[in-house]
Amino acid sequence: MEEEGELRNGADGLGYLLVRIHVPELSVQKCLQFPRDQLVWDVKQQCLAALPKELKESFNYGLFFPPENGRAGKFLDEERRLGDYPFNGPVGYLELKYKRRVYKIVTLDEKQLKSLHTRANLRRFLDYVQNGQMEKVTKMCSKGLDPNFHCQESGETPLTIATGIKKPAKVIMALVNGGAILDYRTKDGSTALHRAVEHKSLESLKTLLELGASPNYKDNKGLTPLYFTVHPNVDPVFSETLLHDHATTGAADTQGWQEVHQACKHGLLKHLEHLLFYGADMNAHNASGNTPLHVCAVNGQESCARQLLFRGADRQALNYANQTPCQVAVIAGNMELAELIQNYRQEDVVPFRATPSYNPKRRSAIGLLTRAPSLSTLNRPPSPCPSDRSSLPFSSASSSLSDGSVPPEMDTASIVTDKSLGDASDIISDSSGVGTANSDTTNCSISMPGSTVVCIESYSPKDKGHIAIREGELIEVTGATWNCYLEGNVR
Repeated sequence: MEEEGELRNGADGLGYLLVRIHVPELSVQKCLQFPRDQLVWDVKQQCLAALPKELKESFNYGLFFPPENGRAGKFLDEERRLGDYPFNGPVGYLELKYKRRVYKIVTLDEKQLKSLHTRANLRRFLDYVQNGQMEKVTKMCSKGLDPNFHCQESGETPLTIATGIKKPAKVIMALVNGGAILDYRTKDGSTALHRAVEHKSLESLKTLLELGASPNYKDNKGLTPLYFTVHPNVDPVFSETLLHDHATTGAADTQGWQEVHQACKHGLLKHLEHLLFYGADMNAHNASGNTPLHVCAVNGQESCARQLLFRGADRQALNYANQTPCQVAVIAGNMELAELIQNYRQEDVVPFRATPSYNPKRRSAIGLLTRAPSLSTLNRPPSPCPSDRSSLPFSSASSSLSDGSVPPEMDTASIVTDKSLGDASDIISDSSGVGTANSDTTNCSISMPGSTVVCIESYSPKDKGHIAIREGELIEVTGATWNCYLEGNVR
């Protein structure tokens, strides 16, 4: 079925894009219009809402850019703008399909692939991940196993399991190199970044971020990893790490509580300082109209209240019961705190003077950001664009697998969903978009501009034109030399 949406004039101009969305699973096509600067995540939500039938496990569907003109197909990064992806012609074309590994252009043995995805093999693979057996994980992925599946018992994915082990970095890198999709979610809708915070694994968190995971991935409730760092049992360095990597503030639960409200409820002064420094709205209202200062007042959190007042929080803000923070403190019996709020002098307010520090290798998905209105004297700078272009000492590709025709039916005992290994005739590159250096092959199949490789061993330059790179860094390939050295940009 094909359904054309009503198109406004000028949709193909600078402000809007027309995109034909094909949903193979439902045999549906729709032509929809989106702002160029709209995040791919929001575009996907609009597409899902426009479908005549709800898709099961819809959070693991993605917008897929099919291969064309020698360019590999890929799932769009959901934390980038739609306009970042070029379309040929006035109407773009994308497919909405279940996320799975994207294979290289080599004929796959369907029988061999089917034999890989049995219940026993997948359980064995999960055991390898759980036990940190990186070499065996790499070997199974190199044979063609798709690491994007759920454990039948727990609903976890191999990547989320890896975040909870000791020394997880190499296993996480092996999974991503083997086709694990960074935002493939568990049955309950969490990503590996959410699990890294839950497991209090800073190594996992940093590794995933360095591999390109967005700090703004949302779970099935719309909450980001940053939201879950604001907890008494989580070190504030987790919040700082995510904020440094362009995490956005303002995620709210069903009661409208944002990160700043949670910090004030639990008296997490250090978390609050990081949030305010990176531009969180200190006067944000929750579903009851309470600001963070109201929350401090009712919970008797004097240190957080002092920090809010020091940075200029509105002392006269009203909640939906028409109560100021001072009045709320009185009602709660926190008389000293009420007096502090009532008598705080405006001349004692000191806005932030310094500019937040951001990871220069990551591009901000939302571009230029500004601080909350009360801190409007300072603006966040856009993330610097990487420019470390040089010849890179890589000589191999991440996978010798390709082409793909993945069989539509798998072993009935398989714990991979049917969706994860369904129609894959047009899937021709690792879905993560990440290749690897120093693999077993010695060809230049990753030399195509636009592909990405990950460094699995730190390198110090020994020749002119080479650059220093560290384990885990991503390099966007721009070309290759005659002897299979890569040229590219460190991301």
